[in-house]
Amino acid sequence: MGLRTWLRDKPAFLEWVYQITYATFKLIQPLISRIGYPRVNRWLAPLEHAGKDALFGCKMCGQCILHSTGMVCPMTCPKNLRNGACGGVRSNGNCEVIPEMRCIWVVAYERAKELRVFGPEIIDIKPPVNHQLQGTSAWINMLTGEDKANPRGWAELPPNPVIEKKL
Repeated sequence: MGLRTWLRDKPAFLEWVYQITYATFKLIQPLISRIGYPRVNRWLAPLEHAGKDALFGCKMCGQCILHSTGMVCPMTCPKNLRNGACGGVRSNGNCEVIPEMRCIWVVAYERAKELRVFGPEIIDIKPPVNHQLQGTSAWINMLTGEDKANPRGWAELPPNPVIEKKL
């Protein structure tokens, strides 16, 4: 078993690493702001891509939601579905497009159950991918709020009544 496989099967550990990384970026945000977000993005994006690609098959969408999808990248779904399985999941939990592959969303759901902090976010509706952010650092976009901002012309998502009831 390689390091990649071992790490991917440890979503709780990855959640802990994510929390430390998030806290670190928030702490150094004033420095990053002074240097300039575009300048930091130029050197951070390739490093981020190398690490995330090796571990998660990252597509560098610029709006990383690994922490809320069981540390599984939804962009690795053959249909690029960002809000759950397509309905074509086979009875064995495999993908309808690539029958020998487990459905990304089945894996995400299973792993989200192991996440103490972010696991419940698996049911949250995520906005569509803003393709203008493709290739940029998700960490920089998180600091600037670009990852949550809707491009001009997009409507805001209405509140999810199922989620509201649980709160």
